[in-house]
Amino acid sequence: MRTSPTRTPRSALLTALLAAVVTVAALVVVVVLRPKPDGAAGAAPVNLEPAAPTTSTCGSGACRQLAAVTVAGTPVVLLSDASGGWGRVQVGPQPGTEFELAITTMGAKLTAQSLHCVAGDTSACLVTGDVGGGDGAGGAYGELLIGTGGVWRDFGKPYFADAGTLSLFDVDTDGRPDVIVVRHECPDATPGTPRCQAAPVLAEVYELSGSVVGCTRTVVSPSDLRGWPQVEVRASELRTCPDGG
Repeated sequence: MRTSPTRTPRSALLTALLAAVVTVAALVVVVVLRPKPDGAAGAAPVNLEPAAPTTSTCGSGACRQLAAVTVAGTPVVLLSDASGGWGRVQVGPQPGTEFELAITTMGAKLTAQSLHCVAGDTSACLVTGDVGGGDGAGGAYGELLIGTGGVWRDFGKPYFADAGTLSLFDVDTDGRPDVIVVRHECPDATPGTPRCQAAPVLAEVYELSGSVVGCTRTVVSPSDLRGWPQVEVRASELRTCPDGG
């Protein structure tokens, strides 16, 4: 007697078909989400373009930015080598105007606090650097940049403060900053000697032209001067300098 083949219930067939579909879908998801090796097609693009080359060098190496300010809308950037022993100043949007600093050839060391600028009818920036150890005990040099009508120039003659402090301040309120140099008053001793370093100090004021305006009375220490280390002097405090400057 022939036995009729057993038929699989339709519900079982549907269940098996649904399971197959789910399995295939899971495999597709696994393939799609599998991490791609570096550089594989479809990976997110990576910008491998090299950085723009440095256009300025300081000494034998690339410049680094020590300080930056904006003076009457003009950007001013102080650049130096890794040690602060060689530097330059960029004025204006790049490429702008560049000034190689003379004070570093005299032993001045630049820091992030070396750039000081004052805007005015004539604007000015003073770049300072200590010598002899970096604490100002050996004095400091200052290099003056002057801007008039959008044109900047280097004053050309560095200032030296044997008491280690130089600053910019509009002493006579004429719209032009003045250079203030703090020095020891020791006419009978050689600057830099122990005897001179122990002498009282005063602030000597110069116009941007280099002419001496006058000096303050002596004080025991530079820190006794108003605003130190960015010393401020009033015109009423000035008198003829002791050396006749």
